[in-house]
Amino acid sequence: MGKRGAALELAVLGLLQESPLHGYELRKRVNAMFGWGWLLSYGTLYPCLKALLRDGLIAQDDAGEATVAGVEVRTGRRARIVYRLTADGKDHFADLMADAGPSAWDDDSFGVHFAFFSRTDAQTRMRILEGRRSRLEERLEAVRQAAARTRERVDSYTLELQRHGRESVEREVRWLSELIDVERAGGPPPAQRPPPRQPPPAPQQQSLGPDTRQEPPSPDG
Repeated sequence: MGKRGAALELAVLGLLQESPLHGYELRKRVNAMFGWGWLLSYGTLYPCLKALLRDGLIAQDDAGEATVAGVEVRTGRRARIVYRLTADGKDHFADLMADAGPSAWDDDSFGVHFAFFSRTDAQTRMRILEGRRSRLEERLEAVRQAAARTRERVDSYTLELQRHGRESVEREVRWLSELIDVERAGGPPPAQRPPPRQPPPAPQQQSLGPDTRQEPPSPDG
């Protein structure tokens, strides 16, 4: 299984742990998780679901059936398959989330691990955050060295592209450093912290002299 396939499997298991979902809703939530950089198609999602079904990690139910007096009957609606997590799937998801090794720092999988950080302990979160930051710092140094070697041989557009890539990595490194500091302090992530208190507005200065402003003419003339 490739890195993206493993990341998709983790995303599906994590979302199904929250609640059973049918394919359309599952695809929509996975796309929201991965962001605009990777648009998930049904041609990618359903092979993943079939593999998870085959391994017994998820199960499927027909949403077009209902149970009345202990007997399943058709509701008359179009059948819609709903996927749910099995006990083996829950255990497998917990094992995947406990893995804080290099695979959790990859570009394809880090975001998924981070999305489910609330399911992990602080030590695992710290190892993943520090590993991700270390990997980006190594990448940043390599980019800087490559830019220094090729600066005189590339045009301004290539230089601008290199600058954009470097600044993107620098922003993520700063963000990771902030998260690591918060984890060490035992506080919530920045998005969950209350906003800083705003200072009270400065009192308006009162005029010491006569008001020389003219009143606007009335509509009646």
